[in-house]
This record gives sequence, structure tokens and C-alpha cells, in this order.
Amino acid sequence: MKKLICLLLGLGVHFSAGAEIYKHIDADGKVTYSNIPMKGASKLDIEPPATSGSAPAKSTKTPTPANFPRVEKSEQKQRDEKRRQILQEELANERLALEEAKKAQAEGEADPEVFKVKGKDGKTVTRRNVAKFQEKMERLQENVSLHEKNIELLEKELSSLK
Repeated sequence: MKKLICLLLGLGVHFSAGAEIYKHIDADGKVTYSNIPMKGASKLDIEPPATSGSAPAKSTKTPTPANFPRVEKSEQKQRDEKRRQILQEELANERLALEEAKKAQAEGEADPEVFKVKGKDGKTVTRRNVAKFQEKMERLQENVSLHEKNIELLEKELSSLK
């Protein structure tokens, strides 16, 4: 039954695509659009959408204003080359930062969070703070991932340049 209702509603929407649309603004300023006329609503003059058989509407291209600033090709080429150079420098810096982040991660793994406590028998016992260690390793991994993502995006940007 639900399928039938959904089908009928869907067909109703399809067939009412060219129906009249009304706009109503209540006392609080709330705007309501409807295909059902209501008191105080104004009818909107909306053209129905083009059907698949009709030709698409031609887009009118607005001409560039005469006073619009223009850049010479040689100047643009210099700007593009400068941009490429900056991106390559950033890529080199990110690669260095990634190496440092991976080194810090390896050092973090080798240095577990430990502390010493005296046991009941008076002997010193070494304990490991697992939660603190995991938190530290998560931060270090996030830093590595951040640099890897930056490198990926910089390489993508460089490959898209002319």
C-alpha cells in the first residue's frame, strides 16, 4: 500500500510540474510556497522547465568590460612559474617535515611511558603508563598523516599546472 501511495505521489509531482505556484508571507514574515491557492497568496509567474525534446536555452555570454584589468601572457607565465617554484619549495619542506615526524614517531615507540614505584616489599618496580603512551603515539601518527596528506595535495597541485 505504501508503495502505491509513493508511486501516486511521485506521479502527482511529475504531472504537476507545470502547475501554478503560490507564494504566501504570513504575519511573522515566514514565506510559504505551495501549488494550492491560499488567502493572501500571490501567484508566481514561473515558466515550466524545458522538456527533453526541446532545444536547450542559449546562454548569453556577458562581454568583458573594457576597463577590466588584463595580464599580458609573459606576465602570467612569470606568475605561473613563481607559483610552481613556491609549490615545489613547500613540497620539499613538507617532505623534510614528514621525515622528522616519522623519526619522532620511531623515537616515541622506543621510549614507552614508564615510571618507578615502590612495592609493598620496599623494592622499586617499573610500571608502564599504557594510556599515556597510546595518547602520545596517536598524536605522533596524526602528525605523520598530516604531512603525508599535505605532500599528496601539493603533488596533485603541481601535476595540474600547465
